[in-house]
Amino acid sequence: MVSSYVGENKEFERQYLSGELEVEFCPQGTLAERMRAGGAGIPGFYTKTGVGTAVAEGKEVKNFDGQDYILERGIFADVAIIKPLPLGGVRQALTTARVIGLPVVVSGSLDSSVGLTSSVALARCVPDLYGACGLGTGLLFTQDVTSDPLIPQGGVVQDHRVIPDRIGAMYVSQTVTDDWRALVSHPEIDIVVESTGDPIAAVEHALEAFRHGKSVVMVTVEADAFCGPLLARRAAEAGVIYSLAYGDQPALICELVDWARTSGFTVTAAGRGHKWLPHFAQSTPETVWKYWGLNEEQAKRGGLNPKMFNSFLDGSKPAIESTAVSNATGLTPAPDGLAFPPCSVEDLPFVMRPISEGGQLHHKGQVEVASSLEKDGRAIPYEIRKGVWVVFEASTEYQKNCFEEYMLQTDPSGRYSVMYKRWHLIGLEVGMSVASVGLRKEPTGCPIGFHADVIATAKRDLKPGEMLDGEGGYTVYGKLFPSEKSTSLGSLPLGLAHNVKLLKPIKAGQSLTYADVQMDESLTAVKLRREMERLFAPAAAKIAAQ
Repeated sequence: MVSSYVGENKEFERQYLSGELEVEFCPQGTLAERMRAGGAGIPGFYTKTGVGTAVAEGKEVKNFDGQDYILERGIFADVAIIKPLPLGGVRQALTTARVIGLPVVVSGSLDSSVGLTSSVALARCVPDLYGACGLGTGLLFTQDVTSDPLIPQGGVVQDHRVIPDRIGAMYVSQTVTDDWRALVSHPEIDIVVESTGDPIAAVEHALEAFRHGKSVVMVTVEADAFCGPLLARRAAEAGVIYSLAYGDQPALICELVDWARTSGFTVTAAGRGHKWLPHFAQSTPETVWKYWGLNEEQAKRGGLNPKMFNSFLDGSKPAIESTAVSNATGLTPAPDGLAFPPCSVEDLPFVMRPISEGGQLHHKGQVEVASSLEKDGRAIPYEIRKGVWVVFEASTEYQKNCFEEYMLQTDPSGRYSVMYKRWHLIGLEVGMSVASVGLRKEPTGCPIGFHADVIATAKRDLKPGEMLDGEGGYTVYGKLFPSEKSTSLGSLPLGLAHNVKLLKPIKAGQSLTYADVQMDESLTAVKLRREMERLFAPAAAKIAAQ
């Protein structure tokens, strides 16, 4: 045993005098330096402390500049005992443990219930505990400062009573509830990830989160498509952040657009890939697997939702996501919406340029989707069905020369090039949005205006009295419109075409209007959409006129 102070400990006295315990006495400052030296990998050092005393017995003495110093060996620890509260809480204790680089045990002895809870939280956060933790004194504090103290039950201390700090809450406090209002108002939740897939509900969830000072990562991009610009404004008014979800294609496209613009390039077009043929627009949940490339048995085994996958196939989701990109970047759709030009990765700089220059774009600064199928149904090699891309133009001769020097894929003029990601991983990458919002206070894509809209369009002839079933269903699909066109026509947003009754006969391919349906104007989502049209439509019309 190495000790600088033992105090009046009768058991220690007995063990020492009986020879059961061997003790090396070490001055307090020297002990600290020995531990510091060992932690730094220093095997020994010379010190004046203890020279000429019993402490120096048996140790090497060396003279420096006429003064004696004794050699003290560094202490190399085997294990670190950490108590979180003196270190500043669970987060700081974890940082300390990582810096020490030793196996860790946690001590919570002689603590209040707050301290014990903090210690339990720390123990649960440490990846590999070296041994049992010292958390056995909670019974001493059943009447301490907390309103709900920790009381051992059967020798077990419950770890969910008191939340010591935020990282502790991540591990200690878990809430499972079917009351969404209680969830978004929970005091330990800072960021709400809205992933219900229900655009009507998503709007209400987001607004309620804003009212409670919570930021929102909107995975339900259908909601963003029909009222995202106003949701973003409401978030800003509440002092919180509204963000698209990283990993989903719109946020990834926004990232590429930001990269291109920040690098000094002119963005010609941006978008995603898609498996597309025109007749897919009439697909229903009954036909989706045939077109998708799966059989029903495979789909059932994977637990795949045919309506959701059909919203991808029938063009609704590409239109929804293109709307989100347009409103977040200022890129605009062609007057007739998405053209889905067939295109490989290598062909993107050729195809995604204006028609006047040999490409297939209506205009520069366009949002578009590249099809992975030729018009006759043949698969395109090296396609970008699952990915995202941005085509950009060299603004200077120097940039054009750099494209050539760095061997970028370009069009024949050498002015247009492409940057892309062939894959996206929405379920695995959304944590990037949470981290960006929580740590940097920055969204991973956010609407800045109302430039595009996605409109409910009939898949077949529809009769009065039929109920519309939203994206991916049997009745309508989504078509991309410029916002000034949709608002001037009074078009029905696809996000509101859920469980509404049709009042008029509609021909296949005809886009619906508000006048065609019986709309519940009391719905929060409907009110928000109406407000957004009043606020943003004039601005959209002005942009269109320029």
